[in-house]
Amino acid sequence: MTTPSPAATRVSADVITIEQALNRITYLAGRARQHERLMSLVGLPLDRAAVAILRNLATDELLRPGMLAARLSVEASHVTRQLRQLEKAGFVARVPDPEDRRAQLIRLTDEGRTAVTRIRDAGLYGMQAALSDWTPEDLTHLATLFDRMVSDFVAQAEIPVEGAGA
Repeated sequence: MTTPSPAATRVSADVITIEQALNRITYLAGRARQHERLMSLVGLPLDRAAVAILRNLATDELLRPGMLAARLSVEASHVTRQLRQLEKAGFVARVPDPEDRRAQLIRLTDEGRTAVTRIRDAGLYGMQAALSDWTPEDLTHLATLFDRMVSDFVAQAEIPVEGAGA
């Protein structure tokens, strides 16, 4: 057994358990095998990066490539390559930015919207199956707590770090 770090000794056991559970869920959801299974279910030959882009575009109707890169925490060149492939496959289209004609916005095509719907439906089906033994009250409680946790994470992410240079 390893000795906890000084930071971990100042954190409650519940927070440590939550952090470990979130890491495990993230790992399980991000595994290549899980992605391949999902793509097989929906019949789409998309890699994980393409799916992340499509999901972001489904959340916001129009985005600049640079905004997509920032949201995904990747280099703009990576998003540009993915967008070219998605555009060639008919999932996204480029449109002029009405606020800056030199810039382009990316939007989902009808085929892209259909793909995102199929991906979401398959993911929701899997989640429903995993939580099928939970009571409606437990599901409501979990949903409420997750929503609260995400809001708190977002708020915490917006707090400047002391000593960080601009």
